[in-house]
Amino acid sequence: MRQRFDERARDLGLTRAQWRVLRHLRQYEGIKQRSLAEILEVETVTLGRHIDRLEDAGWVERRRDPADRRVWRLHLAGKSRPMIDTLTDLSSEVREFALTGFSKVDRDRLVESLLAMKDNLTTMNGGAGPAGLADDFGNATSSKAKKANVG
Repeated sequence: MRQRFDERARDLGLTRAQWRVLRHLRQYEGIKQRSLAEILEVETVTLGRHIDRLEDAGWVERRRDPADRRVWRLHLAGKSRPMIDTLTDLSSEVREFALTGFSKVDRDRLVESLLAMKDNLTTMNGGAGPAGLADDFGNATSSKAKKANVG
């Protein structure tokens, strides 16, 4: 699925990793970089490199937190929103093609199983699980996204 998505998204000028950042920024507009890194389950430095590239390309903006000038908040730039919609459609198309022939019950069971595997691996690694297993698969939200402080 990743390869198919990458092949199609490459023409739009974004990588899958950048798309994940944009998609989560739409959900958590104004989030701190550290909090977004926790949600995406990547190192802050790694996310910083993605943000640098996205900012240079005009996809995102860093803005100072009015309450704490030391803190930067991440925001989508205007041109990002239509691209996110396009990539959301592309993601859905690739996922639907991959799941052709799966019943609703089988799809739900598959997502549930992948999330359970991810939780197992997270526990095994002392809380540092593999990034994006369920997220890249579909719209399942990681437990870290639910727990992360976006404020």
